[in-house]
Order: sequence, then structure tokens, then C-alpha cells
Amino acid sequence: MNTHLKKQIEILEKYELSGDSLTEALADEGWSYNDLIYENSNTRNYTPTHEAILDRFKLVGNSEQVVSFFTGCGGMDLGFEAAGYEHLAAFEFNELCCKTLRRNRPEWNIFGPPTHSGDVSRFEEIADSLSQMIRPSFEGIFIGGPPCQPFSIASNQRFSKSDDNFKRVGFSHQKNGNLLFDYVRLILEFRPKAFVIENVPGLRDIDNGEQLADAIKQLNSAGYNVTEPFVLNAAHYEIPQQRLRLFVVGTRGNGVFRKPTTSLKRVSVGNVLTNIDGLSNNETREHRAESILRYMRLNYGQRDQLGRVDRLDPTLPSKTVIAGGTNGGGRSHLHPEIPRTLSVRECARIQTFPDDYIFVGPSARQFTQVGNAVPPALAAQIAHSIRESFF
Repeated sequence: MNTHLKKQIEILEKYELSGDSLTEALADEGWSYNDLIYENSNTRNYTPTHEAILDRFKLVGNSEQVVSFFTGCGGMDLGFEAAGYEHLAAFEFNELCCKTLRRNRPEWNIFGPPTHSGDVSRFEEIADSLSQMIRPSFEGIFIGGPPCQPFSIASNQRFSKSDDNFKRVGFSHQKNGNLLFDYVRLILEFRPKAFVIENVPGLRDIDNGEQLADAIKQLNSAGYNVTEPFVLNAAHYEIPQQRLRLFVVGTRGNGVFRKPTTSLKRVSVGNVLTNIDGLSNNETREHRAESILRYMRLNYGQRDQLGRVDRLDPTLPSKTVIAGGTNGGGRSHLHPEIPRTLSVRECARIQTFPDDYIFVGPSARQFTQVGNAVPPALAAQIAHSIRESFF
């Protein structure tokens, strides 16, 4: 055992039963969380260099206008912005998300608290706000991902179906299950040239696909040429993360949508977890000494069963960045080389957010914002394909 690891174990065992702050204990020794190592740290070969992944897909466009709904912290919007689209308006009902959007893009028109409900289920209010800017047969694009929790498998794996907490109820969910149709109604009202519906793959399977098929039928009947729902794995598009998202794309014009071209390049998570010191949203969560003692014995890719967190493999794309509960604490995977959970900024790197994009609110809610987002670099590639197909 090397001397660094021996010293680490001494510190952790000393504070394992004390209940004292581990952050302070490490500081007393002149250490921080980033000085901690696994028993087998740095034993995989990879090139730890951070690239600004979103920049690879930036393009000066023709200023096609885009309106977003269910904007969240802006993942889809940032992708379309990078692809050269002009951002016209964003509708978001969560106040913290709105604060994040306004903090980073003060020039955007953000419709949400405290000045607007931002609630897509309030059709008249949303339509009235939109009608001040656009008219039917709008020559731009609508983008939106209705809240996905009712359709998510991952968020419900820990509950039995008879449990009150089991939420995979799809369209029977009193509000969120109907937001897809509220969004479709806005598309039918303003008739954008193109639209994107984004969600988790579970949307396609709820009620044997009947509800999604009904939404597509409504759009087809209104003259839209709509793609079959398709699922993309972000890792196949140079995103350092295994993340499955479902998309439905349509146009009222000519053209057949051509999906983004998959890449043979796989970006490993080790590539993007370097040169982060000093950036915002990079605070490390407080850990207990007993947790670190468990984590440090994990092998690459192994799960800590008690904490239900996974140590990432630096040579592979990350497992899906998760949002955490809406009311509970946000959480993340374990850093591949440091036995601690990832920071918000590290998760944002994996999601391909720019380093200067600041997330507002308590740490747990920052994790929620990042985890719920579409990776901007994936959205940029969708935006390029839409331009090539329809514009």
C-alpha cells in the first residue's frame, strides 16, 4: 500500500465514527476531496483532455426562428442557438429554471415566473403571449419536451407498481400526462414550419403507444408530415454519455427528415473531467468518512449497493446523468478517479453545457436542472438536420 493511500485510510478511519465534518477534517490535514484516491486509481489508459464539445457543432445559420416550450435550464435551446437559429421565446414554469435562463441569456424572451406562469397547460395565456410575436403559419420551429417523469422507467425502478410512489402512470397523470396534447394544440394553433417533440423512450410505450399515436394522428390530419418516433443514444453522437432520448419531428412543408449521422467516435467521460478547478457550480458534496471508505474499494464500473451510486469508467461514455427527485436531493455518479460523487459542473460537462453556463439555486436543484436537460451538443445536431431537411 502506498503512503498516500495509507494516510488517507488513517484520516477516514479517524473520522468514521466521529460524525464530524469530513471537509473540515481533510482541510486540517491540508487535503481536499480531490486528494482522495481509489485503491486502484489511474490504472486505465485514456487521454484526459477537455474539448468544448458543443463548439464542434456550431454553425452560422440563416436565423430561422425557434420557440421553446418546457425549456428547463435550456439544453435544447443552447443546441439550436449553436446551430445558428434565432431564439425568439422560451416558456418555462419552474422559477429556478427561469432564473438560470435569465442569468445566462438576459437577451432571450423568457416567459415564466415571476412575471408569467410559463405553464403550457394554460393555453389561452400562452397563445396570447405568443400571438404578440408570431402569427399562424409561423415560418420558424417549435421545440419542446413535455415533462417526462410520468413516462420514465429509471425514476420508478425503486418502487413497486402498487406503491403510492409509483409514477409511471403515463397519460393518466392528472397534469403532466396531458402536456403533450397541450403542446400539440399550440402547434396546431400557430402552425410552425417544423416542430420537435422530445422525451424519454418510455413515451413511446405507454398505453401500447396509443396516446403518442393519437398525437401524431392529430398532426398528420392538420397537414404535417411527421416522422416515426425514433430514439437516439447520445453516445453515438460524440456525447460522453449513454443517454437515450426519443424524438418526433414534423414539418408542414416539403422535405423528409434525415436523422443526424452517427459517429464512430466515442468520447469517454475521462476526456471531460479535467481542468475544472475554479469553475462555477463545482462544489463537492459533503460525504461521510464511512461512505468514502466504501467507495474507495470499488473497481471501475462497480456499484456501491448501499448508496446506489456507480463508479464511472474513464475510458467509456458516462452512464446517464440523472436528475434526482423533484423534492429530494440531487445525486450523481462517482468520479472515475476520485472516490466522491460528481459535482454539478462535472455533470454539466458530461451533458455538454458550456463552462460559463451558470446554474442557479440550491445544489440539489442544480443537479435536477442539468439531469433533466437534453445535451446541447445533441440538440445542435438535431437542429442541423432540421435545417438541411426542411429549410
